[in-house]
Amino acid sequence: MQATNDPRRPDRIVRYVSPQAILNAQNDEKKDAPNDDLTPDYMNVLGMIFSMCALMMRIKWCGWVAVYCSCISFANTKYNDDTKQIMSSFMLSISAVVMSYLQNPMPMTLPFST
Repeated sequence: MQATNDPRRPDRIVRYVSPQAILNAQNDEKKDAPNDDLTPDYMNVLGMIFSMCALMMRIKWCGWVAVYCSCISFANTKYNDDTKQIMSSFMLSISAVVMSYLQNPMPMTLPFST
């Protein structure tokens, strides 16, 4: 049982073009405008700030917030972004949590629970 005719129709193939590329082609003056999402950068900076607070002030919840911000920053990055900066922020936040628990191994108490 051989099929001699190819059921695919090459004249019906439509190549995908992203809507953003169509808009950029229509509006040549907006081609230079940055349309990047800055969430990874903001979370990266917040992670570093909270890491420093956790390391210097020995606040455990700042270390955990730094880990959370670093995870968000890592998850929202694009493939071509600078991974060294993000990984250094991630390692700084992990080290802040580890150092805060090495200095005081007692369980963390939340500031609003006292």
